[in-house]
Amino acid sequence: MTDTFVALSDPTRRTLLDRLSAEGGLTLSELGAGLPMTRQAVAKHLAILEKAELVASQRDGRCKRHYLNPLPLAKMARRWLTRFEDVPLAAMAGFAQDEPRLH
Repeated sequence: MTDTFVALSDPTRRTLLDRLSAEGGLTLSELGAGLPMTRQAVAKHLAILEKAELVASQRDGRCKRHYLNPLPLAKMARRWLTRFEDVPLAAMAGFAQDEPRLH
């Protein structure tokens, strides 16, 4: 799970994941189009995403196509976010009442 957090900590990697979410099967060149970095830098970011298993790749002739793998994100959501779904909203409302009011 640490690899997932590390991978998601960088805005460029989140942008790459957004692009793969919108349209899977992109090549390295397609993924890096319009980004202010070299192709090699995009490849390094992709390697981190692949290590975290957030991206899966498949050869298509001479091209390598990349796809979003949503399973690590789903596991993270289940582990870290669902525990807060059962918190009663009334319990959280007390926080707002304790705040100082500006007049």
